[in-house]
This record gives sequence, structure tokens and C-alpha cells, in this order.
Amino acid sequence: MRKWLRRIRGAIGMGFTWGAAWAGAGIVLAVVTRFRADAPFPLVFGVLGFIAGVIFSALLALTEGGRTLDQMSLPRFAGWGAMGGLLLSALFARAASLGWGDVLAVAPTFALACAVCASGSLAMARRAVRRDLLDSRGETAEAALTDHEKRKLLGNGD
Repeated sequence: MRKWLRRIRGAIGMGFTWGAAWAGAGIVLAVVTRFRADAPFPLVFGVLGFIAGVIFSALLALTEGGRTLDQMSLPRFAGWGAMGGLLLSALFARAASLGWGDVLAVAPTFALACAVCASGSLAMARRAVRRDLLDSRGETAEAALTDHEKRKLLGNGD
């Protein structure tokens, strides 16, 4: 049960992270195009990014659940991200009742955006793990054995 709760929490965290990234892209798009939409681009993109992050996390848990970050390759991670983008585009097309021409325009865009976000997520996660390893090296000096513990380990403490 704890394993599933951790995965759900991770999926929600991934959703919020991707939502923030996509909202940033929505801000850039709104500023560059100066297009006035009924719903603000950052909000729409943020919600889509959240859903994309949750879908990606679910795909990753189902397919790569037993692997660690260093066992996953960046292209494979990006591929699962693109697959999540295609699933998102299918859901979006169904919800928005889009025609085939619109679907063919939206699907590659979502797939590319999700592949980029997946690659960025793996790169950030690996960097965080590397930073934790570097920070923990300083703690090993403080964790030195006492003379009594050394003698006990070497067998001279009896």
C-alpha cells in the first residue's frame, strides 16, 4: 500500500512540475503572439501539462517500475514521454471533439512537448541524485569509527 501511495504522490508531483513548465510555455506564447483567448494560455497549458505529467508517471510506473534512474536511458525516457503526449492528444481530441486535421496538428506537438519534459525530468532527477551523493561525502568523515569500535571490528576488542 505504501508503494502505491508513493507512486501516486510522485505522479502528482510530476504533474505539478510539468504543469509549471507548460504554464511557462503558455506565458511565452501569450506574450509572443499577443493573441487574446477566452481562457488564458498559461492556465490552459498548465492544466494540460499537469495531466501530461500524471499520464507520463502512470506509463513509467507500469512499464519501468522496477528500474532506478541510472538504469534508464534518456532516449527511452523521452520515448515514454512522447507516448504520454500521444495519449494526451487522444484525450484532448476526444474532449474537444476535434477533427482529424486538428488531431494531426495537435498530436506531434503534444508528443514533442512531453518528450522534452520527460528528458528534462530525468536530467533534473539525475542531477539531484548526484548532488545528494556529493553532499553525503562530507558526512562520511564525521561518521568515523571510534578506537573501541575499530578494535571490536578487527577482533582485538574481546
